[in-house]
Amino acid sequence: METQIKIKNDSSVCTIDIEGTIGVAESEQFTDSSHSIATYERLSAEIEKIKGVEAKDVVVNIRSTGGDVNDAMLIYEALVALDANITTRCYGYTASAATIIAQAASEGCREIASSALYLIHESSSVVEGNANDLTERIELLKKTDERIASLYAQRSGREKHHFESLMEQNCGRGRWLSPEEVVEAGLADKIIGAEEEKPQGILAKVREWFSPSNKCQTATLPADDINVMHLPENAIVATSGIALEEGQNSVHKSETAMCEDPSLEGTTISRNSLAYAEDINNLRFRGL
Repeated sequence: METQIKIKNDSSVCTIDIEGTIGVAESEQFTDSSHSIATYERLSAEIEKIKGVEAKDVVVNIRSTGGDVNDAMLIYEALVALDANITTRCYGYTASAATIIAQAASEGCREIASSALYLIHESSSVVEGNANDLTERIELLKKTDERIASLYAQRSGREKHHFESLMEQNCGRGRWLSPEEVVEAGLADKIIGAEEEKPQGILAKVREWFSPSNKCQTATLPADDINVMHLPENAIVATSGIALEEGQNSVHKSETAMCEDPSLEGTTISRNSLAYAEDINNLRFRGL
């Protein structure tokens, strides 16, 4: 599977999707004439389009298990040379040469999905020939590993031997790292896609206030947020006796005159007066 590079850009943001194998495997480079076209050459043509748009931000989405180290290095250098803010985002299995491209981000902009896995390992090669051929290839592989470890060290601020140790694990096949381990190793800056903690809603706050485990006194609760119809059973609403007395003193007799009924002897108390008397009685003798 050859590299699939898709570029989408607008006036301010350019998105580059890199999927599949980085470059073309050595064993397949000469089986088909189309395979002789390097991945970088395809990308460089698209880079020219990006420069024409003058995008200020470039987002590189990476979904690749790796491929040719040389092509990955060329893509890395092309991205770093852009006069833009570069963000790299790793998804799924991001491994081998793909991790080199992931390092092309601007400071603090290397992101990895919370569900992704990340693999760095020593380089490998397919070769045939005599002992001299094999010895020469071994030297090239060692220099390649040193080159990759140096890149990781440069972008992470860690010592080179730290990454050489990670790469040589499992007989040089390395090991898969979790997003947290990738950030800890300095190969990514941020984990994306994890569910963020939601802010506490007002309903949760009210339940917390009135929960049996809450030892706070009613007086400490925010007055604006208390519904007096639903206070805890042990909460007593205090009523000021002075305020009640002042309220009673401010009550005056109704000015409405009583009506006289000529059909009866004497005068008759009106309904308005009866209601007034009942109100006064309730105010004075209401149990508090």
